[in-house]
Order: sequence, then C-alpha cells, then structure tokens
Amino acid sequence: MELKIGQRVASFGRLKPLVAAGCLALVVSLPAPARADGVFPMDTLGKARTLYNEGRYEAAIEAATKAQQEPLQRDAATLILGRAGLERYRYTADPGDLTRAREALRSVDAGNLTPRDRTDLLIGMGEALFFDESYRPAADLFESMLNGEAELTPTARDQVLDWWATAIDRYVRILPAAERAAAYDHLIEHMEGELRRDSGSGAAAYWLAAAAFARGQVERAWHAAISGWVRALLTADRGAALRPDLDRLVREAIIPERVRRLPIAGTPEAEQAQAGMLAEWDLVKEKWTQK
Repeated sequence: MELKIGQRVASFGRLKPLVAAGCLALVVSLPAPARADGVFPMDTLGKARTLYNEGRYEAAIEAATKAQQEPLQRDAATLILGRAGLERYRYTADPGDLTRAREALRSVDAGNLTPRDRTDLLIGMGEALFFDESYRPAADLFESMLNGEAELTPTARDQVLDWWATAIDRYVRILPAAERAAAYDHLIEHMEGELRRDSGSGAAAYWLAAAAFARGQVERAWHAAISGWVRALLTADRGAALRPDLDRLVREAIIPERVRRLPIAGTPEAEQAQAGMLAEWDLVKEKWTQK
C-alpha cells in the first residue's frame, strides 16, 4: 500500500520562513551618495535589510520603500520589499500582500543585482509561486538552486531544501500512483545525497523519513526517523526544530501504520504492540537527548 504524504502535510510539513539569517543577509547594500553638503544620508537599504533579518517586516517594508528613492539601491531595495511582503503574507494570508510582493519581485531588474542578490530574488520567486499553488514550477526553481552554483549558506540551503521538498509533496497529490511513487523515490535519493553532503541537514533528515513513509516504505521510515533523532545533535540548533517534527511523524503516522500492517491489527494485542513501539521510540529519545 502506498501512503499519500500529501494527506498529512498540514500536520507534518516543516516549512519555515526563509529569514535573512539564511538568505537575505546575503544582500549587499551599496554606499549611499553624499549630499551637496558632504553629509551622507542614512543607509536606508542597510536598515531595511537589518529590519528584515530581525523579522520586523512592516518596518522593513517602510525602510525599503524609502531606499527605492536612491537610484543605485532601487532594485536591491525592491527585492527586500518583495521578500518582506512575502513573509508578511505568511502571517496575514492577505491576498493583497501576496500580489504586492509579486509585483515588487517582477519589477526588479536582475541585471543590477549582485550574484547573491540574484539568488535571493530566485528564492522569492519560488516562494511566490508556492503561495500561488504553482508547486511544480516552484520546485523547479528551488531545485535549480540546490543543483546549481547559487551562493547559499548552510542554513539557507537547508531551508531551500525544505521548500523544495514541501513543494514536491504538495504537487504529487494530483499525480497518478506511478508518477507519485517516482517523485518520492527522487526525494529519497536526493535526501540521501544531501545527508552525505551535510550530515547535519535537518531538512534532509526529516524528509528522508517522511518521503519513505509516503512511498509506503514504513520500516525504512521508522529507521530513518531513529537515525534522524540521533543526527539532530549535528544540526545547528541541536535538534530544536527537527526533533518535534520527527516525534509527530513517528507518533501520528509511522507507528500507527506499522501497527496497521501487523497480522494482529484490530485486536487487543495490536494495542499492546503499539504501546511497545511507543516505548521503544521513547527509549531512543531518552538515550539520545542531552540532559
């Protein structure tokens, strides 16, 4: 039996905001030109970037709007305006915020951006496509950054990986079973490669288990979840983000499906088997959780 991971995205999805610590901190502001009196005006672009980094999106939008008045900073400022608008949309769900963010991003002249800014623009375009529910095109943009020469910090790469996997996960809901299986096989293969590349990738650790579960490889998912719990100690936050997601995946999806596949499913013995699996999982957590 093949399980549809899309049925549990709302519960198990790991999509987090692509905050500037991972992406927009790459934006480089240009020095502001001096006025006739020799006084340099406030670097509003730098201020906008800092505000975005701090998650103060309303203030970042205000500062970026002011920075647009400087010709040398206009496109970089518009980029921040678009990205901040997308982050605001994540919290407001106001279609107007998404429209304004999209309009800002499409008005940016990429020829005036640094390579790092271009990467950030591509991320913003991918996000906008995702929010428009154009999941396959969004996945294409995200995957191009993972397989190309985009300048991503380790944190940013992990976040883009999460966006890519989530976009694929959303898209495959409409596919026939065979194509859906192939998509999850690709996810599994990619996540295995990411873990060989970076053993501390929280997104890869989670999606290896989640994609295996979606593919119907429940025992593979179980073991991947255990290794992911241990591997969480290698992540930047030592599992603070990864472990709650893994715990929900195991308790609410993997263990119930393991029990359902037992010959004793539906009997009192099945309840005992489920209790035993939960105890086994709790023991793994106890052994590998820092005191």
